[in-house]
Amino acid sequence: MKARQITLDSDQIDKRYVYRLGKRAFDFTASLLALIPLSIVFIAIALLIKLDDHGPVFFTQTRVGRHGKEFKIYKFRSMRVDAEDLLERLLAKNQVDGPMFKMKDDPRISRVGKFLRKYSLDELPQLFNVLIGNMSLVGPRPPLPREVAKYTDYDKQRLYVTPGCTGLWQATERNNVGFAGMVKLDLEYIQNASWWLDLKIIFMTVKIIIVPNGAY
Repeated sequence: MKARQITLDSDQIDKRYVYRLGKRAFDFTASLLALIPLSIVFIAIALLIKLDDHGPVFFTQTRVGRHGKEFKIYKFRSMRVDAEDLLERLLAKNQVDGPMFKMKDDPRISRVGKFLRKYSLDELPQLFNVLIGNMSLVGPRPPLPREVAKYTDYDKQRLYVTPGCTGLWQATERNNVGFAGMVKLDLEYIQNASWWLDLKIIFMTVKIIIVPNGAY
């Protein structure tokens, strides 16, 4: 039996003023306070990346945010410098269905990058995205424009809210489900979003960083 699809009301979601205001205040405060002690970690990771292949420390990429607005996402570079050029050759080896690329033994990932990804350390610079407001601590993964170009109207419901550094998909199933499963979890999160659920997902994510769930 086909699973029941979730239909969201964009206007009703936009009217969650109290929740959105509280969420933004928490995001700003938490990201600012986190960036101060993490500055030492940032320096250490930057040195490791430079010593590995002498390439850029940070990686920026265009992603799609709330209501389709594009922005630049910040990450520690975990791939080879020529990773984007190699992608076209690897698309046929995609290990998930739908408009999202995932490959377990991706040859584009650098030696340091494997460690960073295992413990999700490559995502830390996204705290700057949270600070300036184009991302939240919790929300759906921000997709690439080429992925959104293949979205159905159902899939585009993921874009009703601000994307997050972590979310229900990352904190639970992650690589255990394909694109359709990710969309379902994201829509369930949006449908049931609350301050309590956000805190729960943050704590679940911290646990995964300590005990990795096989991220790649």
